[in-house]
Amino acid sequence: MTTSVYPIHKGINRPIVFRGLQAQYILYAGGILIGDLLLFAILYISGISSWICLSLAIILAIVGIGTAYRLSHRYGEFGLLKKKAARRLPKFLRSPSRNTFIHLKKN
Repeated sequence: MTTSVYPIHKGINRPIVFRGLQAQYILYAGGILIGDLLLFAILYISGISSWICLSLAIILAIVGIGTAYRLSHRYGEFGLLKKKAARRLPKFLRSPSRNTFIHLKKN
């Protein structure tokens, strides 16, 4: 009878990290680069000088990727999502009467 050897995957349930970018920030960085490439193509086809197109594309890529890295390091894997969710919470609740809380169904 032969025994099987199975590898142990120690990275299970860990966030995806690529060169310091965590989780959804990898997607944001990819979107920034694709948008930058499309902007360069549109500007180049429209007849703007290639040096201007290239310099604008490089500057926007550096700023965009830098912003993605800054957000990744500041908020982590779920921090930006939690910050967006916290903005939607009301600061306080007002109720004109207490009847809603008095007549709660008891088990």
